[in-house]
Amino acid sequence: MVDVGAKPTTQRRAVARAVVRMTPGTAQRLVARDVPKGDVLATARIAGIQAAKRTSELIPLCHALPLSSVSIEEDVD
Repeated sequence: MVDVGAKPTTQRRAVARAVVRMTPGTAQRLVARDVPKGDVLATARIAGIQAAKRTSELIPLCHALPLSSVSIEEDVD
């Protein structure tokens, strides 16, 4: 890997998006938090934050950069 330690700090932004398809009944249960395993949307938010933190481990040749914030939004239609 190339040494990037001397590079000046720059603002960067990354955006990821996913679409999860499910039956309307399943979507209603998610919103109502009526799922036996717990709050699925909270689990998804935690997974998204963990993925952002581990990007450099998961994507080849990606440099580890410090994060200043991670924002997770969900919308159930």
